This record gives sequence, C-alpha cells and structure tokens, in this order.
Amino acid sequence: MSKQPLGFFDSGVGGTSVWKEVIKLLPHEDTIYLADSKNAPYGRRSKQEIIELCVKNTEYLLDRGCKLIGIPCNTATTNAISYLRDNYDVPFIGIEPAIKPAALNSTTKKVGVLATKGTLSSELFNKTHAEFTTHVNTIEIVGTGIVELIEAGKKDTVQMRELLIGIIEPFMISGIDYLVLGCSHYPYIKDHLAELLPARVKIIDSGEAVARQTLHVLKNANLLNLKQELGHHYLYSNLKTDVLSELTTEVSNKSISLLDF
Repeated sequence: MSKQPLGFFDSGVGGTSVWKEVIKLLPHEDTIYLADSKNAPYGRRSKQEIIELCVKNTEYLLDRGCKLIGIPCNTATTNAISYLRDNYDVPFIGIEPAIKPAALNSTTKKVGVLATKGTLSSELFNKTHAEFTTHVNTIEIVGTGIVELIEAGKKDTVQMRELLIGIIEPFMISGIDYLVLGCSHYPYIKDHLAELLPARVKIIDSGEAVARQTLHVLKNANLLNLKQELGHHYLYSNLKTDVLSELTTEVSNKSISLLDF
C-alpha cells in the first residue's frame, strides 16, 4: 500500500498550488491530480452538487489505487469532507482558510478573508470562524470572477488586475493587517494582491500546512513511500491541459493528459 500514489482533486487547476507544496515536502511519492475544470468553480454550486462531484472524483482516484486523497479545494473540503470520511475507508486531507493564525496574530484585530461563496456559507467555515474570531473583526469577500480568469490562463492580465482592485476595496477601507486566501486558486494571484495592498498586510494560505498534515498522516499510518527515486506525477484535466501545464512548468517527472472523468 505504501507504494500506491497519493490522489488529489480540485475544482480546476488551482489545487496545484497546494499539490506543489505536498510534492516539495514528499518528493518520493507518486501522485495523481484531477483538475475538474469542466465543473469549476465549485463555489457557485449547491452542497449536494458539490458532494456528488467529490464522490465522482474520489471513486476515480480509489479505482486507481490511491492510498490517501487530498482535497486542495476549500469549497469541496468545507461542504463534502465529512460525507467522504463517513463513506470511504481511506485518509482524506482537507483544507480550510487559515483563519486561526490570522486571528491570533492580528494586531489591528481586523482580518480579511477572500474566498468563494460556497466556502463562506459552509457550516465548517462558520464553525471555525466562530471559534477563533470572537475578538476579531473579519471582512469576508467573495472573489467573484477570479477562478474563471485563472482557469482561462489570464492570471497575469490587466483584466485580472482591474478585477482585484475592485474586490479588495473593502479590505483597504477597513484597515486589515492579515488577508486569508480561502480558495486553492488564489495563491496564484498572491503577488498581485501583495502589490495592491498596503505593505503591512500579511497574506496567508494553507498550502504548507496541508503538506505537513499529509506527511503526518502518512507517517502515522506507515504509508510513506520509502523508494529513493523521485515520484512520478500524473495530472489530468477534463477540459483542457494548457493552463495546467503552464502552472506546473517547474515540476519534473510529470505527465499531463486530457481525460473525461
């Protein structure tokens, strides 16, 4: 079982931001990544639709022998991970917006959260929010249009910059000192946000935390792949592969294919 691949699925290409953190920490693991770009973004779908898509992706990965499934998608995690854990006998690693460290470290006690509608309205997000932000004012903004531009290969365009200027205005007005990125796609616009926001604003995401948790779970379950050679990575998209390829150019030992799943 330890030689089986790690599986990942996301509502598109954005989850590669988290996947890259995992393979950086675990370079000897083989992986399979599903970019469900055909159904992106999950954030505008109902909870039932999200669960159904997650079940489909999970079963595809399990059919290929994955020993663990990572879900870089915040919306999928917050809406479906409890269902998946209840119905499948394999470890699941989810992701949530990093509200806790932002709330604990904020000096202005004003924290921004940029996420999808599906994440912000989920039960899991609101539970975490209630637990850690009692004495913190959180400004929650839906990043409408960001995922679509990244999926279209337009993350570094004037169109993206103009969209972000409008989206972050409430953060500018409120005086936040932390911005939490609550979507796997958003680390790909981190540089743009850093340029547009005041220098005091620290931008955080959950990619490294997910990688550390993946290592922890594999160790505890004796599932680490102990081979010496680098892992091989199979990346699939059900829409198109050009953006997936562009976002993973620095990763060696990979193959990218178009697949209907």
